[in-house]
Amino acid sequence: MVMWRHSYRRKRPSRGIISDETVPTVIFLTVCTKRRRRCLANPIAHELLRSIWLTAGDWEVGPYVLMPDHIHLFASPGLVTRSFDRWVAYWKSLFTVRLNNENFRWQRYAFHHRIRSFESCEQKFEYVRQNPVRAGLVEQAKDWPYQGEVFRREYWW
Repeated sequence: MVMWRHSYRRKRPSRGIISDETVPTVIFLTVCTKRRRRCLANPIAHELLRSIWLTAGDWEVGPYVLMPDHIHLFASPGLVTRSFDRWVAYWKSLFTVRLNNENFRWQRYAFHHRIRSFESCEQKFEYVRQNPVRAGLVEQAKDWPYQGEVFRREYWW
């Protein structure tokens, strides 16, 4: 018996968000710096990103964690005048301009997917929360200073 194994690998992430009216729209996003340069986990980048996310109201950032070379966040629709991909490109561009550091760059694409259940959301949130611990940056997740929630999401499901 021959077992076929699908080994197709994407060269870039898929784009767009598929709507499903039966569950809330919650997106899990990972964005990396170019060449995984370690420059995000600091007070300047943290405050700058928070201020941009507050004003870029197309999508609302819920819980997030800034790691030295990448960001994990959850987002849900806000005023939605831009698609999710355009919103990510917008705030990445704004951050780069406002940071005013000619050496800073983002990776071209971001990776995201829609969370389809409460259980999946909780698992992803715990993964994100524990990221600084797994990386050896702190002993307890609560001690990591570069995390938060811009728009509180008490109830998604």
